[in-house]
Amino acid sequence: MTAHLIDGKRISRELEADLAAQVTAIRQGGGRSPTLAVILVGDEPASAVYVKNKRLACERVGFIYEHVALPATIGEDELLAEVRRLNADPAVHGFIVQLPLPKGIDERRVIEAIDPRKDVDGFHPYNLGLLTVGLPGLAPATPSGIMQLLAHEGISVAGQEAVVIGRSAIVGRPLSLMLTAADATVTLCHSRTRDLGSVVRRGDLVVAAVGRPGLVTADMIKPGATVIDVGTNRLADGRLVGDVDFEAVSRVAGAITPVPGGVGPMTIHALLQNTLRAYRAQSAPLAVSGQAQS
Repeated sequence: MTAHLIDGKRISRELEADLAAQVTAIRQGGGRSPTLAVILVGDEPASAVYVKNKRLACERVGFIYEHVALPATIGEDELLAEVRRLNADPAVHGFIVQLPLPKGIDERRVIEAIDPRKDVDGFHPYNLGLLTVGLPGLAPATPSGIMQLLAHEGISVAGQEAVVIGRSAIVGRPLSLMLTAADATVTLCHSRTRDLGSVVRRGDLVVAAVGRPGLVTADMIKPGATVIDVGTNRLADGRLVGDVDFEAVSRVAGAITPVPGGVGPMTIHALLQNTLRAYRAQSAPLAVSGQAQS
């Protein structure tokens, strides 16, 4: 392998030290630790692993973690009632509903029921709208994690040609907005892109976020390009792989993320950052009110 390995797990642990220091300062000032709640519906193994990793990250930085386990047989209205409970709980500063949800539940309806101020996954249309017009808000965690990954590694995207494969509302489209705001020239590819290989080959930065193992091959990569693999695919033999043919592409690229251990840990870190941001936003009015009364 000739490409520089972008170790998201190592980088996220380094960045966690700053979050932990901020939580310590909050506690020393008499404040309560930020609280993140996670709703997990059913017992899908992959979702259970993701939720466990979020809990462990909360413990490392000093957050309070609340786990809400619901049966796979739960009805949509019951799930929405649980969302409303967390919306109304002042002790919970941010929460997520772990996706995917069981068949029969409208994921969009559930996401739209989350209070945008507590939407630390950044999936609510309100928060996506803020991102679109360049206003601060709770941005989607995976794109935010990718941008931090690039910044940490000193990879400037200004003036670079970036190719994003995948146009989902939670990764591809918001990431294209973030890259554009960072002065990259962005091409957003999708299932109807003609001659995908020739388009990807233009990229100084290539981000694969489709969910198709081995989609990006070595002949599609410009020598020296940075390759960010967002894909998470479980093969029949149990191996977890991304959308990129890692071994072959790493012999062409200048830098590359692995799967697992690349984007995933940075997504969780961005989730924690959003939770701290939500905590500060929800605490600020209380402080102002207190000063007004004194």
